[in-house]
Amino acid sequence: MNWILLDYGNVLSLGQPAADAEAMARAAGVGPAVFDQRYWQHRLAFDAGSLTPADYWSLVAGRPVTGAELDGLIAMDVASWAHPDEGTVALLDELLTAGRDVALLSNAPACVADGLDELPWIAAIPRRFYSARMGLVKPDRKIYEEVARELGADPADVVFVDDRPENVAGAEAAGMTGVHHTGAEALREALRRR
Repeated sequence: MNWILLDYGNVLSLGQPAADAEAMARAAGVGPAVFDQRYWQHRLAFDAGSLTPADYWSLVAGRPVTGAELDGLIAMDVASWAHPDEGTVALLDELLTAGRDVALLSNAPACVADGLDELPWIAAIPRRFYSARMGLVKPDRKIYEEVARELGADPADVVFVDDRPENVAGAEAAGMTGVHHTGAEALREALRRR
C-alpha cells in the first residue's frame, strides 16, 4: 500500500449538523423540508461543476440568488461541513507524522473546496482532489483512475476510505482497495492490516 486516499465528509468531518442546514434554509427563505430536498436534488450536479454557485443556490431557493446573499449562503455551506471528526483527524495526523502518503478525494463544489482547503487539518494533506475541479464525481470509476494517474500510482497501491458503500465500490471497480469508513478506531485497525 503506497497511498491512503481519504474522503472528506463523514470521514474527516462530521456530518452536516441539522442546525446548520436549518439556518441555511432560513437564509434561503424556504422551509427545512423543501430546502433539504432541493439541496440534495441538485448537489451532485454542483459537485460535478455543472452548476455555478448562483445557479445552484437559485435552484435551492426557488428564485434568483446573487451578491451578498449568495456569498452568505456559500459561507454557511462551507461552515456546515467544517466540523472535524476529532478521532479521524487525529489518525490523519498520525499518518502524516509517520510519513505515509495521504491524499484527499471529495465530491465538493469548487467554492466549498476553496473553503475546505483553508482548514488546517485539510491544508496538511499535500495532495487534494475535488470533484468540481476534475469535472468527475464519485462513484464514477474514472475519478479514481484519474486520481491514481495524478498520484503516479498503480490503483492496486491505493487504499480508498469513504463512508458511502457505493463510493467504495467505485474505487474497487477501478482497482483500488476499498475501506468502508465506520469510525476512527475501525479505520486505524483496517489500515494496520494493510
